[in-house]
Amino acid sequence: MNTERFIAKRIISGNDTSNQLSRPIVRISVLGIALGLAVMILTIAIVTGFQNEIRNKLIGIGSHIRINNYDNNVSDEPQPISKKQPFINELKNNKEINHIQIFATKSGIIKTKTDNEGVLLKGIGTDYDWKFINENLKSGTAFSISDTGISRNIIISKYLAGKLGMKLNDKMIIYFLTKKADSTTVNYEQRIKVFYISGIYETGFEDIDKHLVLVDIKQIQKLNYWTDEQIGGFEIAINDFKKIDEIGTEVNELIGQGLIAQTVKETNPTVFSWLDLQDVNAIIVITLMILVAGINMISALLILILERTNMIGILKALGARNGNIQKIFLYNAGYLIGKGLLWGNVIGIAIALIQQHFGLFKLDQSTYYVTVIPININLFHILLLNIGTLLCCILMLIVPSFIVSKITPVKAIRYS
Repeated sequence: MNTERFIAKRIISGNDTSNQLSRPIVRISVLGIALGLAVMILTIAIVTGFQNEIRNKLIGIGSHIRINNYDNNVSDEPQPISKKQPFINELKNNKEINHIQIFATKSGIIKTKTDNEGVLLKGIGTDYDWKFINENLKSGTAFSISDTGISRNIIISKYLAGKLGMKLNDKMIIYFLTKKADSTTVNYEQRIKVFYISGIYETGFEDIDKHLVLVDIKQIQKLNYWTDEQIGGFEIAINDFKKIDEIGTEVNELIGQGLIAQTVKETNPTVFSWLDLQDVNAIIVITLMILVAGINMISALLILILERTNMIGILKALGARNGNIQKIFLYNAGYLIGKGLLWGNVIGIAIALIQQHFGLFKLDQSTYYVTVIPININLFHILLLNIGTLLCCILMLIVPSFIVSKITPVKAIRYS
């Protein structure tokens, strides 16, 4: 029989009635661990959920990697490239890449009776993945694109629709400046296109919603006097975001000179730097919570030891060694930590699930890009938090447990 565990169990169960002054302190310590773990679980769930939500919005509207003509002058209207590239088949055979689609962009000005608004048209083809837009459509539907005809439909943002006072099926007139087809110098002509609103989306990204509209890529080809084989570039979606830098480098090496592949992290460095700062905030919160939990347990252990000084003296008089008595109190502390972790998991996961399903806690979308606090429940993260908290607390308890060696049998028994 494990004597140390037996004695620890008797102390925890309350069968040792010599002193009960430690009960409130022990309960407070357990509560401290529970609340600390719950805060850590919610911190990780919120930070990773927020990062995933923002990242997915940026990827959804622009994909993981973009390939276009290398242009030292940053422009929304890059030089066209051929749709038929020798590297396309190799990219499609790459197991890390799950989708490739063509695109083109062009700036324009929407004119209404009362207002003008600059927009960026994104031309898309038959290979476009509508999943993200469909998930963010507030009204209307995605329009169909064929290889033969040219669609006159357009999808605009809720922001633009509200600002311009437009709704589904309304006619939208957009003005463009295009370099003349037969011009050898930089001469532009004004062109006008009429579109009909088929859908209204909202991403929550003000910079995107203010300007981006979706049209048939053939409209941009026609406006720019391009052939059917000329496009603005390619968008690549990959399977694992963690490999984006590695795959971006591979794509750049594959496409050769004259073209450039940029990851979504490279095209949106400010946003991703901001998201990385959230990791620092999470680490600070987790560190503080673990320290608080450890200090709580140190306090509880010291009180347990001092409260049972007489028991320690008797055990030493009977021949128990310091290490055996230390084990008794470490077993006690381990039980209390386990109890705190159990309730911490229950509280943290329950609150996370409630928020995930009901969205009770809201956010200002203009500041945080989302309307509710996003939650990402990752069992691996929760497991790591539990193991880390348990190990840190136990390691912090080893030193104060050595106070047992300072207690002598004679003084301890006399102390009673």
